[in-house]
Amino acid sequence: MKLTKERIVDAGMAAFAEVGFHGLSMRQVAERLGVHAGSLYYHVRGKDELLGLMADRVCRQAYDAGTAALAALPPEATWQDEVEAQAEALRRSIQQHSGGAMLLADSPGMLSPGALSLMERLLQTLLNAGVPDAHCGIAADTLLSHITGFVLQERSSSPAPAVTAEVHADLRARFPLVIERMPRLSQDEKFQRSIRLLCAAFTTLTE
Repeated sequence: MKLTKERIVDAGMAAFAEVGFHGLSMRQVAERLGVHAGSLYYHVRGKDELLGLMADRVCRQAYDAGTAALAALPPEATWQDEVEAQAEALRRSIQQHSGGAMLLADSPGMLSPGALSLMERLLQTLLNAGVPDAHCGIAADTLLSHITGFVLQERSSSPAPAVTAEVHADLRARFPLVIERMPRLSQDEKFQRSIRLLCAAFTTLTE
């Protein structure tokens, strides 16, 4: 099969899911494709460019998913609804790729068209909402960082350990707020509420 940039990105995504940012090498990608590492450099200049292409793919898919989600909103939708739609689309897009969250969190900052498109649209949404120019960049960056971190936590979460009644009573006595006040929510509901809390904070900037 002919070696193409798309196939190299496919192999890079698969390797990254297993070894992460620091473990990824062009040699590993070449081995997955059954070619010599040197042949990759006709299509991709090196690891940094490959990481940028991989991140760009995830972002482009998220942008397209966000476009569909925004189009499905009713005419009376608020700017908060638009933020939620974009946030959920990005979350789902990252989840579709093993290592997608690590890729966006660990790869060096790259000015990819996909990432810039996501940020541009989110900034426009916040500007339309009345968030002042001076705060828009931080607000958008906070949202994107939260989404990436949320998915990282989802991916790395391990089953809760079994707790005996005695241990639970001890924990409840020592940490009553944590044990009694922390809500028991699904990941979907927790994510939705977290985005709404951020939007509520941004609303204070528009007043």
